[in-house]
Amino acid sequence: MTSAPVRDPLSDHLLTPENAAFLFIDYQPNQLATVRSMDPALLLKNAVSTVRTIKAFQVPVVHSTVNVAAGQGSTLPDLAGLLADDKPLDRTTVNSWEDIEFVRAVHATGRRKLIICALWTEVCMAFTALDALREGYEVYPVIDAIAGTSPEAHRTGLDRVIQAGAQPVSWVSLACELQRDWARQETVQAVVEIVLTDRLRKE
Repeated sequence: MTSAPVRDPLSDHLLTPENAAFLFIDYQPNQLATVRSMDPALLLKNAVSTVRTIKAFQVPVVHSTVNVAAGQGSTLPDLAGLLADDKPLDRTTVNSWEDIEFVRAVHATGRRKLIICALWTEVCMAFTALDALREGYEVYPVIDAIAGTSPEAHRTGLDRVIQAGAQPVSWVSLACELQRDWARQETVQAVVEIVLTDRLRKE
């Protein structure tokens, strides 16, 4: 068995650690408390697995919160610990793409494929995704690590961005897409631990 030559990681049409950036938006207590489209505990687990995957592959992160300066809670502790090296950009705008520092940070990554996790699906994910798509970015919402205020709201938010060109992924498919070949030994152990050992074999 022989693997095909490694594709150019910058021009590959699939996600690679070299061509993608991760936008992580508003995983704060108030948002999690109002999620109704999936179990909040499972959502948090999936978000943690997603962030662990992103960090294992050293994908650049743009981390944003809303209204922490005005008294809203900061990023949930389980996630904040994983993002200790990615200081959150606090904003007042509902749509992250209307915050100048946020957009500058996205541009600074130099990446054109944006993996997005944001709460809620129909608001903070959808608005940011639609503006990014309009600017020519490719957008990949992680469908089982985001959630909305109702099942209908979640589905509608996803439908809206998919119709505009977004490409949904799951947290497991994201990990496998970034890994791509089990012969790439440097990240195999991390992926097996995140996807199999710590999650799928236990659940």
